[in-house]
Amino acid sequence: MISEAERLASDSLAGQHPDGPPDHVLQDTPLVRARWMRAEARAFAVELDDDAAFPVQSLARLCQLNLLTAPLPTVSGGEGLATEETAALTLCGVLRAIGGASLPLGRLYEGHVNAIVLLCRYGTPAQVEAVAAEIRCGMLLGVWNTEKAEGLRLIGDERGGTLHGGKTFASGAGYIQRPIVTARSPSGVRLMIMPRLPIGCRTDMAAWMAHGMRASATGNIDLSGLIITPEEIIGGDGDYHREPLFSAGAWRFAAVQSGAIAYIFDLLRQHLRSVKRDKDPHQLMRVGQAALLVEGARQWVEKAACFVADKKVGSNEKVAFVNLARLAVEQAGLEVMQLAQRSIGLAGFMRTHPLEQACRDLATYLRQPSPDLALTRAAEYVLAAEGDTDTLW
Repeated sequence: MISEAERLASDSLAGQHPDGPPDHVLQDTPLVRARWMRAEARAFAVELDDDAAFPVQSLARLCQLNLLTAPLPTVSGGEGLATEETAALTLCGVLRAIGGASLPLGRLYEGHVNAIVLLCRYGTPAQVEAVAAEIRCGMLLGVWNTEKAEGLRLIGDERGGTLHGGKTFASGAGYIQRPIVTARSPSGVRLMIMPRLPIGCRTDMAAWMAHGMRASATGNIDLSGLIITPEEIIGGDGDYHREPLFSAGAWRFAAVQSGAIAYIFDLLRQHLRSVKRDKDPHQLMRVGQAALLVEGARQWVEKAACFVADKKVGSNEKVAFVNLARLAVEQAGLEVMQLAQRSIGLAGFMRTHPLEQACRDLATYLRQPSPDLALTRAAEYVLAAEGDTDTLW
């Protein structure tokens, strides 16, 4: 059941946008709907470049466009974006579109999708339906795994208990009411838990003083004392870290990043046309180099999305390819930012220019865990694989 507090929060979220999207947009594909809101989300992103901000209006628009429910299975009122093999490319496009609109928004949406993937893979039908009902009312989900050395503990067992400890770098802290968190029991069992949280409580945002991604509401959250019931425990011991889902899911944040890279490239193109330097041979060289990188990033994440969804592809192969894809996108992002900044010059470092915030957000979001480990593991797979290079993937 949805509590009165949750219903009020959902009503408040939906009420941020009394003017709904036109019918022809609502009746179109998820990708068209995501692209429709980009200009508006970009305008909000500029206004929300602040540590205390949160993209409530853009999330409300996602809700109105049925993009919060779209990742759910069709039997749960969704469109199967996160659960059906044939929807992989569409989900990739949606993540790219939202990432190209606002990286804080893209980070939050990717976490929402990640939670739905985990819930649908490891949860019971009753758990899926209960959370789906909340999502249909505007609920935003998330996944919080990062923690301090002592970690989050469940004083109890697989049947429930009481949480002690918290999570760090939790995006959407204070706003997400149904996160998936990992916790360890006294016997060493590692479980996924989906507690219910009140809005605006248990958070400490003081530590979030990042270069970019300011409006993602990323902070520390204390979950101590929360009583956990069996219905709030998702799956069993070690399911969160089970491969290939754990590592191969990285393609989704890479897709969000690739959308932001494409946006930076668009800013470069627009700037050079506006200042009439689009015939300068040196500028043309940098634009050509950037075009190679942008298209390469897109193709990496699209192939990774299809690989992960393909049931015929082995687990090790999926993980290796996604590891390469996320690092190819990271490299493309770093190089495209440098090319754009060199081409635009000092103007691109002024807070009045959209490139300045776009680069800060992307540089921050590109810092994902264990890049060196991802590269060496992919290299190990490549060296161990039989056959020639054309048969690797």
